[in-house]
Amino acid sequence: MKRFVSLPVVDSSLYLFGGHMRTVPGGWQFFEQKHQMFELMVVVDGRQTTEIKNLITYDYGAGDAIIISPGTVHTNQNSSLDQSMTYICFHFNIENLALKSEIIGKIANTVISSDQPIAKSAVRTAKKMVAYSANHSLSKEQINLKIQITVLEFFYDLTEELRDYKAHKKIYYSENEAKTSRQIATLIKRNIEREEVKSFTFGDVCQKIGISCGYGHRTFKKVYGITPLHYIESQKYNKAKMLLGSPERSIEDVADLVGASSVSNFSKQFKKWSGTTPSKYQRQMKQKRRVRTVKGSGYFE
Repeated sequence: MKRFVSLPVVDSSLYLFGGHMRTVPGGWQFFEQKHQMFELMVVVDGRQTTEIKNLITYDYGAGDAIIISPGTVHTNQNSSLDQSMTYICFHFNIENLALKSEIIGKIANTVISSDQPIAKSAVRTAKKMVAYSANHSLSKEQINLKIQITVLEFFYDLTEELRDYKAHKKIYYSENEAKTSRQIATLIKRNIEREEVKSFTFGDVCQKIGISCGYGHRTFKKVYGITPLHYIESQKYNKAKMLLGSPERSIEDVADLVGASSVSNFSKQFKKWSGTTPSKYQRQMKQKRRVRTVKGSGYFE
């Protein structure tokens, strides 16, 4: 019998922004802030103080790491008034809800000490990202790919380490809340994955599970760090990108298949998601799919 190995369908969306390495003087402090994505920060040299508003203040040093969860109000400052400090940070978002939930439930908003494998992996990842960004022998595309590979390897390390990780804080959500949130995510994803998205609301999803919209909203955000509406929109965006990448699909077809009320509204929403129009995105995808052959050009599948 010939050997057959099925390869999984991979649908991944990784977004990184605001990454940098910086050396700051003694007495430095950064204003109160919060983000809609995770923030990973590692200290390279010196000590930093991070205050999680209305919760706790941490003082940590070289080799230590912290991941701030979405929506967390916090401040950062150099712990020393006269010694400099060097740190590396970047913000990230991932589509993997299970990993998001694990991060929020076990390690977010707490310092991971330098002797922990997760902290070592975080420091290694951050330093690699800086090295690739400063490597002028690489093209912009190569730098982006190298950084993506490095961050994905970090996420893999997280999935390995979080399995048996003993959290040093109370789990942020209950098992029942995690179960409810998984049900909500599954129903939303199932609705979006239909060939044609039929009109549905978050209220419809909650009614099917037998919970109130208020409880569903609070629980989903607690477990995954994003609102249900944000998740619905991200799933529609992913579907729209996939459909626009097919040469046979018109923008009108795509708008209809993602449940948009009109082509105009779809175009506005897609530009809000991606920063570009559906027609421009589709042209870019067609250009990427075009290949040159001996006989001319064509499209590959």
